[in-house]
Amino acid sequence: MMSKITIDYQAEGDIFDIQRFSLNDGPGIRTIVFLKGCPLSCWWCSNPESQRRRPVVMYNAADCVRCRRCESACQRHAVTFMDDGRRHFDYQACTGNGDCAAVCPTGALVMKGRSIRVGELIEILKKDRSTFRHSGGGVTLSGGDPLMQPDFAGELLKACKAQGWNTAIETEGCAETETYLRLVPYIDTILMDIKHMDPEKHRLFTGVSNELILNNACRVSAFAPLTIRVPVIPKFNESEEEIRAIAEFAASLGKVRYVHLLPYHSLGENKYRMMGIEYKMNRLSAKSLSNKELEKYRPIVEQAGVSCRIGDES
Repeated sequence: MMSKITIDYQAEGDIFDIQRFSLNDGPGIRTIVFLKGCPLSCWWCSNPESQRRRPVVMYNAADCVRCRRCESACQRHAVTFMDDGRRHFDYQACTGNGDCAAVCPTGALVMKGRSIRVGELIEILKKDRSTFRHSGGGVTLSGGDPLMQPDFAGELLKACKAQGWNTAIETEGCAETETYLRLVPYIDTILMDIKHMDPEKHRLFTGVSNELILNNACRVSAFAPLTIRVPVIPKFNESEEEIRAIAEFAASLGKVRYVHLLPYHSLGENKYRMMGIEYKMNRLSAKSLSNKELEKYRPIVEQAGVSCRIGDES
């Protein structure tokens, strides 16, 4: 059936990473393709470079030798050096064309994001096809949110299915509902984040309300089983009351494989420094959580009528 579907292998999209041998983003051993663009700006996001659709330049000051080649290469004058030698970067002026990173001799400048065609990406993914076959794994689209590039994601999912690979998406749940319904036939596993049940608190910490997200969870669960993922964040949703509310919502959907609780960590904090933006979790003096600290929520989730996984449990 899948072989009769028309696939546009020339469809082009923007990605910022490909990660192989993942064990926690769908069944089996998986390769994750990270697409650019996200409708949310969560305070704790560990991939801030994913939020903008266009490529971004990340700067590691510790590796900079102040050669000023980047300043000369940038035609938009986004890079300037002060009289005292400090480097100033104007992220609003930056187009992400990579001219500055191309001339950096030390790797202090790193480009995150590139355009790629579906056909080219499939050839890269074919390197892992034996792993997919032997482990029952496949390809997971992540981000950002892959459905911020719905046409590219759709063609890529169809192309993966044509190869016989298992497919999964990790989504914030904030795309148009019709996009989910259109792509459901090509997705084996949907991992959707539900971060909070209160729309205003959700807006404060992520930049958007949760109303579309909750509606999408209801609509999509009627056609495909979901895994609900919950990043457990200090001073946001780290309470029995808030986890219970999410678990009860998940149970009401009827087709939820399990609720997956993910402990907060600050491993992405350095990326914010490299992008010259604030890591807002520092306002809360938040400390990383462990899998053990989340065990107290397991009976709460299970009492709501859904299975629970914590951290890197498989």
